[in-house]
Order: sequence, then C-alpha cells, then structure tokens
Amino acid sequence: MTATDAREIEYAASAAADIVDVVQSLAESNSNIVLAVLCGKPFVEYEHYPSGDILDPTTGGQVYFHAHPATREGYNDFGHFHLFLRPSMSSDTADQDISASSDAICHLVGISVDQRGFPVGLFTTNRWVTDESWYPAAETIDMLGHFSVSTPDPSEAVSRWISSMPILFRADIEALIHQRDRAVALWKLRHPNEDVFEDRRLEVTSWKRIDLEDRLAEIRSALGLD
Repeated sequence: MTATDAREIEYAASAAADIVDVVQSLAESNSNIVLAVLCGKPFVEYEHYPSGDILDPTTGGQVYFHAHPATREGYNDFGHFHLFLRPSMSSDTADQDISASSDAICHLVGISVDQRGFPVGLFTTNRWVTDESWYPAAETIDMLGHFSVSTPDPSEAVSRWISSMPILFRADIEALIHQRDRAVALWKLRHPNEDVFEDRRLEVTSWKRIDLEDRLAEIRSALGLD
C-alpha cells in the first residue's frame, strides 16, 4: 500500500465514522436523515427539502432532497439528494482552470435513499434535469473534491452526513461521472440532429446500487480491523 492509498483509506474511514455517528445519533432520537431534512413538513413530491435548499456560501456547496412520483421512469428510490457545487462561490476552486459565471452550478451526483434514510444508490443526470451548467468529467471530478457543506440549517448532523458521503463513495462517483460523459457522447452520436443536453429522452445518465454496510466492511478490512 502506498502512502497515497493509506491517506485515502484514512480519509474514507473518517468519513465513514462521521456517517455512522450521524445515523446512530439520529436513531437515538427516533429520526433519520430523511426526517432530519424534512424538518417536520409533509413530504410532497418534487418539493425541495429543506425549503430554499442547503447552501454553504463559503464552499459553494448546495444540496436539496426531493422525490419523484413512483410512476416516473428512471428513479427507483424513496427519494434522493442532489449535490451541487457553485464554483464561483468556492474559494477552493478560485485558482483552478474552471470557467464559471456567477450563476453557474455543477451537478456532482445524486444519492438515492430508502425510507429509513439508508443510501441505496448513486446516479448522474443529463443537463436539463437540474438546469446545471455542464462541465466535462475532468472538471466535475475536480469540483467533487472541493464539495462540502457546513451549515446549521437544517442541522449540523445533516451537513456532516452529506459532506461525508462523496468521500466514502468517491471512486464510485468518479466512475459514474465518466459513464455520464460516455452516455451523453453515445446519445449524441445516435441522435445527431438533437440537442443532447435538452433531450428529455435521456434523463439518468449513469446509476449504481450501493450498500453502506458493505462499504463500512471494506473500510474495516482495509484498516486490518476484521
């Protein structure tokens, strides 16, 4: 194992510990990540939770949770978090080769959860889905490394969970972002007369099922804790 590998495992282990701590602390109060972000409000399809989204003015990280009707194709989950970065607001990307207008926003990944709030999937989407500014895979992955939110609204626990998930599943998300670009390129090749980024027939561009307990077991094994 190289020093870089060791650092990445330690980083992932720290994120895993944060996620477990949040899940356990919420469970002790008969809550979970979904209930924590709903803030006691009725769960209405397509509504953003929390109201006005989570936006960290320092990091440029932005997040909201919502759900689609069960009849809508492409989504097989209870609900999902959309994670974004506004590069013009992020001091971490100020000296990077990333072009951004003041209202530019990059969709990094979607995190599907079940009714218990357990993460069950990761996915990427076409540009029109979230009305994002499209960035190619290399720039999107660079911004992924700068993503975090640290706000008290709706709670510090929610911010910790959201910030830790992309760290724990970093390799999976990177692979999905590359798959996204390949899916878009293939769609454009097959439909040369269409604007691929606005084509409503292409919505979810990559998806992967995940299991939190399996990932925690992988981390324990990598640390020699089995």
